[in-house]
Amino acid sequence: MTAASATRTPAIRIEGMSKWYGAFQVLADIDLTVMPGDRLVVCGPSGSGKSTLIRCINRLEEHQEGTITVDGIRLDENTRNIDAVRKEVGMVFQQFNLFPHLTILENCTLAPRTVRRMSKSDAEARAMHYLHKVRIPEQAGKYPGQLSGGQQQRVAIARSLCMDPRIMLFDEPTSALDPEMIKEVLDTMTDLAQEGMTMVVVTHEMGFARRVADRVVFMDRGRIVEQKPPEDFFNAPEHPRTKLFLDQVLGH
Repeated sequence: MTAASATRTPAIRIEGMSKWYGAFQVLADIDLTVMPGDRLVVCGPSGSGKSTLIRCINRLEEHQEGTITVDGIRLDENTRNIDAVRKEVGMVFQQFNLFPHLTILENCTLAPRTVRRMSKSDAEARAMHYLHKVRIPEQAGKYPGQLSGGQQQRVAIARSLCMDPRIMLFDEPTSALDPEMIKEVLDTMTDLAQEGMTMVVVTHEMGFARRVADRVVFMDRGRIVEQKPPEDFFNAPEHPRTKLFLDQVLGH
């Protein structure tokens, strides 16, 4: 966090947050601050709590202890607060979750028309703008099943952008893709980052983390073990668990 950003309201502030599934504690005492414009990459071994953490940020999962505040709104049992946060937070999942019976354009205009109450023409204009941004405007009239996995994931990103979110969450967005399709999705995300979008990205793509992240957060067993700027994270990790992880994923 820069000195200039210290005077601004955090985009996301998590304090002392813990979560259990029954008797199993999946997240333990999480403290995390994301400022507007920050690009945060969360990494760690499978089962470390990364996806659960990101799903708690827009209340797809409930936490039991601590606080989560998103864009100045505290996430609690108040459904109005949850709805308000979800309007400002876009999320892209491992699976594309597109409606197979709707065209690409219809997938992208559904939420702006029903949630934002936009007119059909305005929603379609916005959808085409973002389909151009993710480089697939020519697919607007097709159905999801007619597109490649990489194209479908780019549609999912465009669909989220159509809600004009202040924050974008990505939960391993390339993990379901064939290797040759991963680059096109990461390129789209890199473009977003360069435009200043506030982003939290759960990913195993360490090249993306090096290139795009302001900060890399490493999780293990439900805890944040280490967080550093990419240069320090990859070249000077401090915690033994972080070093082991990097040795395994980078083949040091």
